[in-house]
Amino acid sequence: MDNKQVLNQVIKFNKTIFDNAFNAMQMAQNQGEKIITSLLDQAAWLPEEGRKTIDGWVNSYQKGFSDFKSAVDEQYKKVEEFLEEK
Repeated sequence: MDNKQVLNQVIKFNKTIFDNAFNAMQMAQNQGEKIITSLLDQAAWLPEEGRKTIDGWVNSYQKGFSDFKSAVDEQYKKVEEFLEEK
């Protein structure tokens, strides 16, 4: 087994670990979002402006989370393409 094959296996293993960790973080984030939504629905004292602000935070976090995942996936793809070149 040559060095490229070993490195390719290590990269694939790392990507699998990253994907699993990312999915676990995403599930935790989704649960947190559900809790926040539930609390906001029950908080009659919170003005509409405050709710919109919190919704904006949640949406920004989701976008950042998604953008981060896309960037990491793109970089893993580039590394895999580099290792496949002969």
